[in-house]
This record gives sequence, C-alpha cells and structure tokens, in this order.
Amino acid sequence: MEYLTTVEMSKRWNISSRRIGVLCTEGRVEGAIKKGKMWLIPSDAVKPVDGRFKVNKVEA
Repeated sequence: MEYLTTVEMSKRWNISSRRIGVLCTEGRVEGAIKKGKMWLIPSDAVKPVDGRFKVNKVEA
C-alpha cells in the first residue's frame, strides 16, 4: 500500500495540509497512521465529508 503525506494529499483534496492533520487527529481519515510528527495517509483514502454543511437541504 502506498502512503502519501498531508502536503501531497492537500494537493489532491484541494484543502490545506493543516486541515488534513486535524482530520487525521480526529480519526476522520480512514487508515491514516502517525509516524513521528508526520501523518501517512493511504493513497486511496476518501476525503471526509465536511460536517459544516448539510448534504441534503430541504427547501420549504
């Protein structure tokens, strides 16, 4: 299995590497492991859904 760093994943997911680190710390990135000070993320990991927005908005 190939692992990528937070900087490499930030380019793929179009979010900051700091945000990816926070997601990893919260356990929201499946398969992420911490090696020293660096997070290693599987290359086939799925970007977590942003919890700040509702996916299914109901219009009245």
